[in-house]
Amino acid sequence: MRRLVVPALATALLVAVLVVGVFPTRSYLTQRRAISTADRDLSQITDGNDELQAQVDRLQSDQEIERQAREHYGLVKAGEEAYHVLPAPQDPPKVPDVWPFSRLQQRLER
Repeated sequence: MRRLVVPALATALLVAVLVVGVFPTRSYLTQRRAISTADRDLSQITDGNDELQAQVDRLQSDQEIERQAREHYGLVKAGEEAYHVLPAPQDPPKVPDVWPFSRLQQRLER
């Protein structure tokens, strides 16, 4: 009987250590990792909100509204002239000079 008591007590002690020490520690580490991730996400979102608020503040000024109107919509004040520089024309695509591409090449050259 004594031979069974010692292994049973050792097993019970091991289970108690696992229940009291290991499982809560794993839960604690998992929660700490989750909190760290949430803090990092919160920091990124806060930075994004700060940037957006700065943009909103800039858009409240007359100078920024004028700049946006000129840049994106090509608007000018009375008496001003707007000029737009167009990109250079591209060369037509090269196609083989054999049937059925011969008619296509003729149309592209027009």
